[in-house]
Amino acid sequence: MQRTTAMTQLIERNGQTVARRLQKVRVTVLDGAERGSSFEGAQDEIRLGGAEDNDLALRDPSVSRRHCVLRMTPEGIRVQDGGSTNGTFLGGVRVFDVVLEGAAELTLGSTRVRVEPLSDTVERDISSGVRFGRLVGTSPAMREVFAVLERIAASELTVLVEGEAGTGKDLVADAIHRHSPRAGSAFYAVHCGTVPKDSLECELFGVDKGSVGPGVPARQGAFIAAEGGTLFLDDVTEIPLELQTKLLRALETREVRPVGASQPVASDVRLVAATTKNLPREVKEGRFRQDLYYRLAAVVVKLPPLRSRLEDVPLLVETMLEDVNRRRAAQSLVPYQPLDSRAMELLSHYDFPGNVRELRNLVERFAVLGPDPSALTASGTPVESKVGGHEIRTDLPFHDAKEIWTEVFEKTYLTRLLQTHHNNVSAAARTSGIDRRHLQRLMVKHDLRERDRAED
Repeated sequence: MQRTTAMTQLIERNGQTVARRLQKVRVTVLDGAERGSSFEGAQDEIRLGGAEDNDLALRDPSVSRRHCVLRMTPEGIRVQDGGSTNGTFLGGVRVFDVVLEGAAELTLGSTRVRVEPLSDTVERDISSGVRFGRLVGTSPAMREVFAVLERIAASELTVLVEGEAGTGKDLVADAIHRHSPRAGSAFYAVHCGTVPKDSLECELFGVDKGSVGPGVPARQGAFIAAEGGTLFLDDVTEIPLELQTKLLRALETREVRPVGASQPVASDVRLVAATTKNLPREVKEGRFRQDLYYRLAAVVVKLPPLRSRLEDVPLLVETMLEDVNRRRAAQSLVPYQPLDSRAMELLSHYDFPGNVRELRNLVERFAVLGPDPSALTASGTPVESKVGGHEIRTDLPFHDAKEIWTEVFEKTYLTRLLQTHHNNVSAAARTSGIDRRHLQRLMVKHDLRERDRAED
């Protein structure tokens, strides 16, 4: 197998790092109903799994939602299993963390995929700064983001911000506004996923004063509230299709028509939209208008997850403690001390499913209670309730919290199942309806080892 060149390389000129070169990778499905489908791109990581927001979504039921991730490193393509139920296999051997030295075939559940480094590369500029607005980061991935933001902030271009929950998409929108000629005017944010769908049109475009009954106030609407400034639409994929048409018209004509109004109203706003979803896939599936997507994606800014830029953790922790201590000083409270080396060690080797938002919660917890390894699995964040003694994570997106709960269910179910059958795997498989080999893989996953037993 021929060894690949470095998948990611920094480029220096006159002693300064000015750009980064990423090699393209293609992942192709080799069998099953999705045979021939593929993903191709030059990015820090490629996510594979059953969830629709993966870069390559695999609908094979034996593939876990977050099955595995391919990370681009100077040494090659690093394959990391995401705690999948049925495992990630390379050459018939189950792998959890391995670096590929060239093209290779992986088996995820029952699906085979080919991972292939391509000869094409993409070169992206890197900013010399480590901050932009309230965003901070020393990693090449974040400095790429800063370089883009520095170029586009002063323009009138519409921006689409992509990234997982908790990565700071709202901070990107705020930073663009603060560095633009519109900084002296309003910044108005609408979190479309939290507004009832039957109220979203009124929230965006307002309600004409002549269309409401006596004593009912007219509603201004986000476009009018942000007049002359910047309008930030978070979770833009939550806008219903019929309302997407009206949003597109407003962007193209620079006019809005409040609900019940007979005449449009001029609108002068710059739009920044954000999503956690794969918008091209939403377009393909008919859930998002293609023409609106092209209108929003004049510039696309992709925020990397915190797990792919752990070198940023020290600066993020320092910045977060400064923010917290400013608030404490305003309340005449004693400032928190810097986190000790044990706390920083724990944070520097954690995957952060909740991204920067989760880091902030952990920083405050460690500042008060000291470093606690259990907080990295329990998160140490607000919890609404418990079921059977297990916490339900409300600090994470619904699907991520559900996946954690599924893991708890699997281990609890299997433990009791095996106890009932005195660790007789064949009997347990018959009762549960789980294939024996699949059951053994689940046992390995949850560290439920087979003990001496009498087979039927």
